[in-house]
Amino acid sequence: MSFSSLFESGASARNRSHFAMLVVLAQSSGLKEEETVLLARYKSVLDISDADYTDILNDPKAYPVVPPNTSEERIQWLHDLFKIVFADHEMSETEHRLLRRYATAIGYSDEDAKYLVDRSIEIFSGHLNLEDYRYLVNKNR
Repeated sequence: MSFSSLFESGASARNRSHFAMLVVLAQSSGLKEEETVLLARYKSVLDISDADYTDILNDPKAYPVVPPNTSEERIQWLHDLFKIVFADHEMSETEHRLLRRYATAIGYSDEDAKYLVDRSIEIFSGHLNLEDYRYLVNKNR
């Protein structure tokens, strides 16, 4: 196996992991049409195969969290998680707990995870692009 194959495998595993987290969040309060549409977009963006897509939808918890390598990827993942939660314009208590757990799992300390999730909830009442989200999350910190 070549070095580039190892890298592709790692990136592919992280993409499947990220997609599985999105699916768990979407399914946690009952999968709605808005979430299904967004998941289809993430399937394409994350280069998830049809077979993996079906497997992940059937059992997303079978995919362990493989955290991103950089702080830029971490904030991107957190942004994606909030987009899927707020796709239906509401957040359940289960989704809130999952967001905190996933923020820690992708590499934030407990304190940072609490701050980022709480701050993001305040910010994410509308649809923000990544640049605005990044700025607002870190503002006054």
